[in-house]
Amino acid sequence: MGYARAVVTTAPLEVALDASLWDEPTTGIGLYTRQLAAALERLGVRTRCYGARISGDVPRHRIGRTAFTLGKLPAILARASEPLYHAVCNFNLPLARVPGKRFVLTVHDLIPEVLPDTVSIPYRWQFRLWLWRSLSIADRVICDSERSRQDLIERFDAPPEKVRAIHLGVDHVDAVGPPDAAGIAYLDALGLPRDFVLYAGALDARKNIGLLLDACARLQRAGKPVTLVLAGQRWFGSGPVERRIAELRAEGLDLRPLGYQTSEIFYELMRRAAVFVFPSRYEGFGLPPLEAMHLGVPAIISDAGSLPEVCGGAAVQVGVDDAEALASAISRLLADPAQRRALGELGKAHARAFTWERTARQTIEVYREALR
Repeated sequence: MGYARAVVTTAPLEVALDASLWDEPTTGIGLYTRQLAAALERLGVRTRCYGARISGDVPRHRIGRTAFTLGKLPAILARASEPLYHAVCNFNLPLARVPGKRFVLTVHDLIPEVLPDTVSIPYRWQFRLWLWRSLSIADRVICDSERSRQDLIERFDAPPEKVRAIHLGVDHVDAVGPPDAAGIAYLDALGLPRDFVLYAGALDARKNIGLLLDACARLQRAGKPVTLVLAGQRWFGSGPVERRIAELRAEGLDLRPLGYQTSEIFYELMRRAAVFVFPSRYEGFGLPPLEAMHLGVPAIISDAGSLPEVCGGAAVQVGVDDAEALASAISRLLADPAQRRALGELGKAHARAFTWERTARQTIEVYREALR
């Protein structure tokens, strides 16, 4: 006797994805959005991008991000076929539930709460009040690190069982090719020495660039001058850092603030650097030092925020206020190519575990929890 075999089909998972920063100059959140979307698609998840300025499935066009999320998005989601909406900009869910939809929110960091003086007062209050509301209606919450998860639970009384820490990937670096001829000519024209120190990131107060400048000044006075390249855009609170850079350059320090760079030039700078330094006071994840490690560049980080969690023992750690320790670490690595190579190989091995596929798979698990 034959038996009929039941055939069970599973419909592809469909997700409406917040693309608020998709078209903007690349930031950590913008990179997260694009890389997560691509990795989800590779795993068979159908994603539709909502709220990008001009691209995606439902662009906002001339409407601002806040006005779109609060005024337009709820009605759009009510008509959408996707059962789940994933907001990725820390706090930007609609203010009320949308019938039939599940909400997932990614909170990358708690900077306005942990370091309130590094953001504007209006943004601090927007962050605080909107995040409170978003947490009350989110079905699940994703944080970039266990440190951010703990900060969120402690400061906003978020239910621990609803919050999941999922690390970011770093293998996006492999898809970025070398600069074109004009880019190579630009880099060569900088006349950088073979062994220069690189910092990459915004020039805001949170990044603790003052500590790095203090360390360079100490090395200069000790007769061990270094060339420091700073690749990153201006941000809130950049003024004091920029003035200090100008003062130290006038005193003879070789400081090269290059501003924002394209991905091709940015990663080529990383490859050419002898040492990468990232002394931030607080990070929700801290992608730049992991990118440097992925490229085999030895990294020095502060012992603050999520950096020890993300970089582990594959990077040199110094106290967040210890300029002497930072100067010593820089000097020691610059003087010892063998140690740099060993640390670079250790960093590469450590960074291999951070893939966007893993990020996407863990995110899909959160989606399925929310939908259940």
